[in-house]
Amino acid sequence: MIRSFGLAPDAAEIEALARGALERLPEPFRAHLDGVLLRVEDFADAETLADLGIEDAFELTGLYEGVPVGEKHSAPSGTMPDQIRLFRAPILDEWIARGDETLEHLVSHVVIHEVGHHFGLSDADIDALEEMAD
Repeated sequence: MIRSFGLAPDAAEIEALARGALERLPEPFRAHLDGVLLRVEDFADAETLADLGIEDAFELTGLYEGVPVGEKHSAPSGTMPDQIRLFRAPILDEWIARGDETLEHLVSHVVIHEVGHHFGLSDADIDALEEMAD
């Protein structure tokens, strides 16, 4: 998706970029992400920010919520579905501040970072996964 002008991308456009990033992941990862919801919101809510000890809503671009893959076997029944939440305004703010990368790349980076949390990956493993998905 190439944009040279116009309004800031809306939640649906950010979601489309995020879904594209998920589709580019290697198959072993995609298979485990079938039940994970993807939500795009303008900002994290006050309760989420407080729970994470974050005062500035622009500091949180994404969040994985749920039971990591390695702990699924011990999750109680009735557990809410896992989800990846992306926060549109902080993502756009970071994109503008950086000025040296595409929005597609930044959204992909945030999504893959959250997927890494889902799988309990180290920072080095998340970086390697990001390279595989490029």
